[in-house]
Amino acid sequence: MVESNYDILGIIENSTEKEIRDAFRRLALQFHSDRGGENEQFIKIKQAYDDLKIGKKYPDTDNQKIKNSKVYSGDTEADVRRKNQILGQELFNEMKTAEEWAGVLNRTNTIGTRLFGSKTLGEIELERKANGSLSIKGNFMAGSLTYDGSIVMQGSITSPSWTQEFQTNIHLTKGDFKFIDPLENKYKIENGARIIVDNGNVVVGNIYGRKYRVEDPDGRVGVFQIQEHRTHISALNGKIIAENLANTVLLEADTIIVLNVEDDVILSAREILFYGGKLTYDSIIELKQGGSIRFFETFSIQGLSGDAIIKLENGKKIRLFDLKTKKIKDLADEFVSNKENYAKDATMVGHGFTITYDMLDNLSKKPTKKQKQSWASKFGF
Repeated sequence: MVESNYDILGIIENSTEKEIRDAFRRLALQFHSDRGGENEQFIKIKQAYDDLKIGKKYPDTDNQKIKNSKVYSGDTEADVRRKNQILGQELFNEMKTAEEWAGVLNRTNTIGTRLFGSKTLGEIELERKANGSLSIKGNFMAGSLTYDGSIVMQGSITSPSWTQEFQTNIHLTKGDFKFIDPLENKYKIENGARIIVDNGNVVVGNIYGRKYRVEDPDGRVGVFQIQEHRTHISALNGKIIAENLANTVLLEADTIIVLNVEDDVILSAREILFYGGKLTYDSIIELKQGGSIRFFETFSIQGLSGDAIIKLENGKKIRLFDLKTKKIKDLADEFVSNKENYAKDATMVGHGFTITYDMLDNLSKKPTKKQKQSWASKFGF
């Protein structure tokens, strides 16, 4: 009898998501190597848990594992490109079918569940819920999907790095896009994937782009070109909440809430809140008129690089490093009416101080000097 993923976790078939998760956590504590368990058994348990999250009842056979291990590989570079092209086309076509299927269910207000994807790269499960939202379980790897409602995602999102032809594009015409427990599950968005939400919020985990060097097409020695796949998340009428952003990322929203930002990240919003201590390497904050920025941590020397800037809508640019050294008491009185509430050496960056657009646009303004009273005026002369 073939052992199913349910058998591996010691639960009955068709167990609930909570029962599956609880079983995994119990066995993970028992078999994790940090607790003296067997690493091989832990890997088996983890794979069974990941499989069940996408509705996969049985683990891969040895032949399937060998086949899967050859994805994105080959004897020559031409073999790699050829195989990737075939796999990308397969996924692209599958997601087009998935989009049509979900659209029909949405228009007829019908619930349903179906597997899509590639047998080689792995399948994902789409489920249209009674409330109209679309649940996606599994890793979204290529292709486009437009949906007229909210999407709840259990899995990571990537995009083919070898071509723009099959780029991952997820578009919500209404509703929110959310990862389920992104920090706990370590879900991420990477490799130039695009998520566009017209009227809703985005709640995700880590976001990464991809930037790499390629040899000069003319064969010149020592000459390279930079290829980039900028991961793009947009919620112009809503809020984006994310963890760490790194290596060629663009976020656009009304409000952006993030932890750390590193290496060529662009944030464009009316309101931006930073809860981490890193903002480095050519990162840009594009602040909308009437907006504000708040930093809840003070940056170390390593955490804030000199090339990180704020760009105002009118084109003016301010180095973040200059704000780190600018004291609140030195700002014009019209922008800070309660200076006495801040420490004498408190700067604009840190402790949640609200940095407004107008404040940044008028940084050169000096505080009003208080006139000293003469001794005679004290007595009414």
